[in-house]
Amino acid sequence: MIEDEDIDLLLNDLFDLYGYDFTSYSRASLRRRIERLCMLDKFPSFAELRYRVRSDPDYLKRFVEEITVNVTEMFRDPSFYKSLRDDILPVLGTKPFIRIWHAGCSTGEEVFSMAILLKEANLLRKSLLYATDLNPTVLEKVRKGIFPLNQMKQYSESYIASGGTRDFSSYYTANYGQAKFDSELSEKIIISTHNLVSDSSFNEFDLILCRNVLIYFDKDLQDRVLQLFDASLGTLSYLALGTKETLKFSVVQNKFKQLNREKIWKKIL
Repeated sequence: MIEDEDIDLLLNDLFDLYGYDFTSYSRASLRRRIERLCMLDKFPSFAELRYRVRSDPDYLKRFVEEITVNVTEMFRDPSFYKSLRDDILPVLGTKPFIRIWHAGCSTGEEVFSMAILLKEANLLRKSLLYATDLNPTVLEKVRKGIFPLNQMKQYSESYIASGGTRDFSSYYTANYGQAKFDSELSEKIIISTHNLVSDSSFNEFDLILCRNVLIYFDKDLQDRVLQLFDASLGTLSYLALGTKETLKFSVVQNKFKQLNREKIWKKIL
């Protein structure tokens, strides 16, 4: 069992040596992930893990990848994507240009899902999708646009459940167990590192998606990030969160109106 004092020491190291600030992440989630990493990499003691993180830049990449949340999939929660397809994109389509920010995008499966929705709505040509994450390793996977072929059956089913009518396999080329998605989709994706804990707004967007990220932050950090999103959205733009996340009791609650049962809000002030 790792003590709170040990976690504090490690978090201070990460901030002092590398600038990563995990101090406002949920402590219970952090503890689980650090303990899991100690077990996976067979560290005999917490001190050994701490020494490795402090002294080995390559291991630091692995540590950050394991500590940050990188679980995602294409068309996750199909009813959410159906609402984007039916309710949100027709409104965004009236704009001359569409900017969409996927904050904390991980390996990018949801970014490519959005690109497919935009293509099918004939809006991709006038859209830009900004894909950001604090972890450069996962962003490299977004850049390649390559995903395991064995996941395509599930993704295809979710795509159809979201209202998709085309052959999902028409969006990628299968080769040696991998699915490489069309460059037409990736050409509209701008990839950059961005730390929700410390970085500021960098553009004004019509839609921000940050799904299943806030649940790993404490209340103060959640409010900070929501204020960042508020500052990055124009009036009548949209914010989408994960199924277990909400704006209720947040500092921006009164500036947004929830549209339907999906976790999509419209900025009204």
